[in-house]
Amino acid sequence: MARKSSSKKTTSPKVASLASKALRSKKSSKTTKTLAATALAQAKSKKKAN
Repeated sequence: MARKSSSKKTTSPKVASLASKALRSKKSSKTTKTLAATALAQAKSKKKAN
């Protein structure tokens, strides 16, 4: 039986920035945008909690 990984790895701010640029670029391929979205989904949010 395969075990689900409970890894708590997050995307670094530098990689998150590059992923954001890739998503905004009109020249990025669909695959690039999919990978960029995945990286951003794993990035820590900069939003402040109230």
